[in-house]
Amino acid sequence: MVKRSLQASEVGIQQAKKAFAYKGWTQENLAFEVNLKTRQPIWRFFSGRPVERHIFIEICSVLSLNWREIAANPPEEFSESKELDTAEFLDIDALVKQVKSQRFDKIQDQCGTLQLLDVSRPVRIDDIYIDVNILEEIASFQWLEFGDLQKFTSKEFDRFGLGEVSQTQISGMTAVETYSKLRVLGKPGAGKTTFLEHLAIQCNRGRFAANRVPIFVTLRDFADETRVAGEFHLLNYICKEFLTCGISDPSVLETLLLSGRVLLLLDGLDEVLQQHSIGVVNEIRRVSERYQKNMFVVTCRTAAKALNLRRFTDVEIAPFSQDQIVAFAQKWFTALTKTNVQDKQEQAVEFTRQLDLPENFQFRRLAVTPLFLHLACWVFHHQNKFPTQKAVFYKQCLDLLLNKWDETKGIERDEVYEGFLLPQKLKLLSQVASATFEQGNYFFEQHIVEQYISDYISDLPNASTEPEQLQLDSEGVLQAIELQHGLLAQRVRGIFSFSSLTFQEYLTARQIVANHNLQAVLQPLERLVSHITEPRWREIFLLTVAMLRSADFLVQLMKQQVDALVAQDPYLQKFLTWASQKSLAAPLQPAAIRAFYQALARTPHLTQHFTLACILDQGIFLDAALDNLVMECTIECKSNFADVHACKDALSNALAIVQDAGLRQALQQLKDLLPDPEQSRERFQTWWHRSYPTWMERLKAIIAKHRNIEHHWHFSPQQQQVLQQYYDANQLLIECLNSNCEITDVVRQEIEASLLLPIKELSKREWQGL
Repeated sequence: MVKRSLQASEVGIQQAKKAFAYKGWTQENLAFEVNLKTRQPIWRFFSGRPVERHIFIEICSVLSLNWREIAANPPEEFSESKELDTAEFLDIDALVKQVKSQRFDKIQDQCGTLQLLDVSRPVRIDDIYIDVNILEEIASFQWLEFGDLQKFTSKEFDRFGLGEVSQTQISGMTAVETYSKLRVLGKPGAGKTTFLEHLAIQCNRGRFAANRVPIFVTLRDFADETRVAGEFHLLNYICKEFLTCGISDPSVLETLLLSGRVLLLLDGLDEVLQQHSIGVVNEIRRVSERYQKNMFVVTCRTAAKALNLRRFTDVEIAPFSQDQIVAFAQKWFTALTKTNVQDKQEQAVEFTRQLDLPENFQFRRLAVTPLFLHLACWVFHHQNKFPTQKAVFYKQCLDLLLNKWDETKGIERDEVYEGFLLPQKLKLLSQVASATFEQGNYFFEQHIVEQYISDYISDLPNASTEPEQLQLDSEGVLQAIELQHGLLAQRVRGIFSFSSLTFQEYLTARQIVANHNLQAVLQPLERLVSHITEPRWREIFLLTVAMLRSADFLVQLMKQQVDALVAQDPYLQKFLTWASQKSLAAPLQPAAIRAFYQALARTPHLTQHFTLACILDQGIFLDAALDNLVMECTIECKSNFADVHACKDALSNALAIVQDAGLRQALQQLKDLLPDPEQSRERFQTWWHRSYPTWMERLKAIIAKHRNIEHHWHFSPQQQQVLQQYYDANQLLIECLNSNCEITDVVRQEIEASLLLPIKELSKREWQGL
């Protein structure tokens, strides 16, 4: 058996004292380096008294001494020549096999299942795990100027720092094989723990690092036990875990470590309380440097990267790609639903199809994180669609990050902003989101966000009035938000953003609604409506209208703002009047008819007009056919016989649906005037030069006379821009009306009836009380 304690020889004590003097330390310094709570073991060591073997060896290691040369009568089985050559450990491969066999069930039980959020039963990790990708370059370590980030659009914002722009990615397994000391960073819910558990299971089964023994340690559990024991000693902690598997000899672990046969997986460095973090980091450093032939993987949230691990390579888990999302959904619906296999597969396919729809873009933004992808699958499974009330889903995600996620994992955090309840956290984040979004900033410098936090803290009861203390408190709160919740993330050094633009949008809308309900600031909805022509505010409108207790006032303000866009331009008012007159002939859906004719005049000759025309009215279908006729008969300089064939075919199609006798006769006469395609090219060219211009003008005049369709609306570039804004704003208004928001029937009907009307008709409706 291995001796439980060692003591220094007289010669060894003298060598140790020389080394100690060279360091220039006190005994308290040495105790700290060895990770001891008191200096008593140091005193015992230098006085030649027995010291626990692992402490004795660690003291010698810190002093750069060979412990065998310092110890009096070192154990024979640990002599220089027989360190790994005892009869018991003659075959190291046999020892690895034996230890893995004894610990197989332990590892399977410890790492083989996951407890997913809101799922009542554990899920086998093999049934849900998707191979992760790794970013070798971490964006938040970069140095960039603030101006370099301001040029990013909203879509580029979502990709920046997530590896989808320029960084190459490698598989997680490749990263572990490449770097023997690896720290894997990731945001909350990125899959760090699951990745580590997968490594343990694969090693346990011999599919990865087959010649090593996997050891999985939850660092917060290690730190908690250390809090009771009074010292940080990782190997003692592991030896106690070995005891539960029937391995009582501590030299087994040391033999494996000295042979480089351990895959040591250390999970959750960020979950260790601050007062213990330095001790835990130092212990990891000492073990990894002393037993450098082994493989070490540590996980940590990206925001806790300041906990430096010397000689470890930092990498970051990449967000899920489209292929990974599809693979995860297939596994999720197979593992977690109780339907038959075919239904599971069909639901997984439908999930990914709907996730890629434009209206679900915000869900797609969040689904790159496994945690939110699981939540999206869970919601979709129960409804077979994504929720129309997106704000409810976003609130679930925020509640999860701000509170429930750590609670679910049993993590105790250092509460820097003590006393902040969930509503207060949401209020603070909403103020930051609203202020930055209003200024058009997706990115903001650290001192800016700290000032917002400081302003919020200064309004709290019993807040410090000292500027220096407020600064320290705001720095601490920012660090806590970044570390604990991941909602604010350092994208590059000194520059922050919200982890997802979706959260910034939701929190901005929440601030608008809160201010409106509390009347905290003047006219919050009026300020919102002033942004109705800005595409980046679209989602804010949809979220705000859904979150208001009554959306009547907001949609009425939107309608007024939309109509005001074109109110001062007489030519545009004439255009709207024409479209309104065309809609009078249709018995139903006048607003849709107006939209059709406005689109037909602005973007003539589009095939999609036929589809809409077929749905609306037969007369409108005729107008679409006549518009197509004008297109087909517009023969350009490259005219040839094929043009004449196309023109004749279009005329025939129009004649087939014309019911008005006068229009039919006029179109037939024009058709008879077209040259015979069978005649010579010379005669055709003569007709085209002499008669075609007059023939074309007659066609347009006939259509204008009989159907009131003008083909010569001439909009300036500025008018084109205003019309596009007018059209998009009306579309946004319609989306708000259709978003299941709280709007009274009277307001809804009035807005729908008055869409796309000119000012004159709007005033007439108002005067008549309609």
